[in-house]
Amino acid sequence: MKLSAAVAGLLAIASAREMTKDPVRAAELYDSGIIHEQIMAAKEEQWNELTQMGVMNAAEGPQYPELHFAQCRDGKAIPFRDNATDFYRCNNINLHHFLSHTDLGSTVGQGSSSWGWIADDESEREFAIIAQGDGAAFAEITNAGKLQYLGRLPQVAGLNSSQWREIRTFRHYIVVGSETFGHHIQIFDLHKLLPLDYRNGPKTFDPTTDVTSWYNKLPDGRAHNVLTNDETGFAYIVGARPRTSKCRGGLIFVDLRDPANPTSPGCASQDGYVHDAQCLVYRGPDARYLGKEICYGYNEDSLTIYDVSNKRFPEVISITSYEGATYTHQGWVLDPNNQEYLILDDELDERDGRGPAANGRPTTFIWDIRNLRRPKQTGYYQGPRVTIDHNQYIYGKYAYQSNYGAGLSILDISSIPSDPTGGGVKEVGWFDVYPEDDNEIGGGSLKYVGTWSSFAGFPSGHILINTIERGAWVVKVQKPLP
Repeated sequence: MKLSAAVAGLLAIASAREMTKDPVRAAELYDSGIIHEQIMAAKEEQWNELTQMGVMNAAEGPQYPELHFAQCRDGKAIPFRDNATDFYRCNNINLHHFLSHTDLGSTVGQGSSSWGWIADDESEREFAIIAQGDGAAFAEITNAGKLQYLGRLPQVAGLNSSQWREIRTFRHYIVVGSETFGHHIQIFDLHKLLPLDYRNGPKTFDPTTDVTSWYNKLPDGRAHNVLTNDETGFAYIVGARPRTSKCRGGLIFVDLRDPANPTSPGCASQDGYVHDAQCLVYRGPDARYLGKEICYGYNEDSLTIYDVSNKRFPEVISITSYEGATYTHQGWVLDPNNQEYLILDDELDERDGRGPAANGRPTTFIWDIRNLRRPKQTGYYQGPRVTIDHNQYIYGKYAYQSNYGAGLSILDISSIPSDPTGGGVKEVGWFDVYPEDDNEIGGGSLKYVGTWSSFAGFPSGHILINTIERGAWVVKVQKPLP
């Protein structure tokens, strides 16, 4: 979807090194919601085309076959040795298992978010949580990396499906939000998964009676994203529309210390719509904020940092833009115990050819956050393939990036503290889940296809990847990472 001439002109106003918001551009494009609505419309247009082409997996659509172990050799993982033309590009990552959205109980497919849970008993079993257009699927990951489908938590009957469904764990619960009108927030106890045996068939939980609680105070029942902080006992709902509501789509605080009775003490509306965020108890070098709860907000055209220690009176610490800012999407702090740097991605700069991403390669921006009042972008890393970046999470010294059609990329980011320009960042693993664009110029495409998210927090080393069209994958690094 093309921007209007007036909007495109406003986008061109920003200088290549813009570090503060342009108030005219911010009001016209972001505060109004124009850019976000256009991104969502562009995605829906692509996904509708895929549905019409029979590419989007659903009960009445293509039946993607189950895939078993395939070793990455010479840049290819070939699940079917009798069909060597059917392969997935890779580097140092093996395929362990794949199940389609249909095999995982969905009637509409439409994969989106994913997360994982490690059982809090002696078993330490690993569970995959897979978001789909009509609910969340649960599967256990075996020692061999197999997905054993256990069941699902659907959304309430009668609601329209939405591709956007976000899930995070809170202790032994999940918090589920959706862009579906009237969905609100489901809170579900993952302990209900422990007695399930996949050999008895999948269990469909009741979205009304089997949930622990239902936070139903959103203006129109929809939210773009959810996040949690186990340490403080809060969930945060972001992107709740309409933007004209009291909280303006900002951070809505939900107290989960009693998960059966969630309440909200307030919200942070000062910088308007928040697309994603990470909230942590501060243990970084800025002594003014030690012990405070800090939220790093990815706010469409800026990195916005909040002090949310007082939920009734949250404060904005800083609002900072960056070169080529087009749609600030998501990011993560390198080390939660030493909050000196973070990385973030912009979901529109590759497609619109702005800033460093004008060459169409996914650009990871590096930030020095040692002074929370004056964070600064210090450099960036660019991936080797043409694609759009989406979600990334950090475990140890590695960033696990979901880059739409280019799949999962693992980056060694250990050099950033000593070289914050990004010059030492390097890719150490890669697995492509969307072969349809392999032959395009640059090895990929600027389309909203392929992988939405991944989860790499399992002690076993297995990595869960959820894809828009096909289903869920389990992969694992082949050789130990450096």
